[in-house]
Amino acid sequence: MKALFLKRPFDIALSFVGLILSSPLWLLFGLMIWIEDRGPVFFKQERIGKDGRVFMALKFRSMIANAEQNKGPIQAKKNDKRITRVGKILRATAMDELPQLTNILKGDMSFVGPRALRPAEIENSENNTTSLMDLPGFEKRHSIRPGLTGLTQVYLPKDFPIKRKFRYDVLYINNRSFWLDMKLIFLSFWITFRAKWESREKKI
Repeated sequence: MKALFLKRPFDIALSFVGLILSSPLWLLFGLMIWIEDRGPVFFKQERIGKDGRVFMALKFRSMIANAEQNKGPIQAKKNDKRITRVGKILRATAMDELPQLTNILKGDMSFVGPRALRPAEIENSENNTTSLMDLPGFEKRHSIRPGLTGLTQVYLPKDFPIKRKFRYDVLYINNRSFWLDMKLIFLSFWITFRAKWESREKKI
């Protein structure tokens, strides 16, 4: 657990360097998004952080403008018609989340941790809808900062039941270490390089 002392300093250093090195990509992706439909480049979302604190997460817009109008916070599904052509590329490589480096730098998020949920988010299944707040592990996973990547994001396919994803989140919290974070960050770069983040099968 002593190595966890390095987690926040590491987040600050890596996010700062990442923002500098990725600045050309911000210009490129911003131009691609704007050219496709002349809509806004960025998209802000309310997310739940550590201890239930709500913060505004910044992302590149990957869906049509006003995609959630009259629908609320529902997770994207396979062949979701709301996702733009540029958005498909951004989501497959996780580049839509690049602006969240600013959230990491501010302390809203960490590089590694459970996925940041949205307030009132529900599980989008064919048979029913379930409030994520009612699932076991919901409170436990908010005892630490949410992450840009994590055990669940790396090892579970996109469409796995969220109840099982929560189990992986709790498993990470109970076994977290600085070196586990390093492994998950390395694997995340590998998934990004192969554009497998939206895969409905194993990513690695």
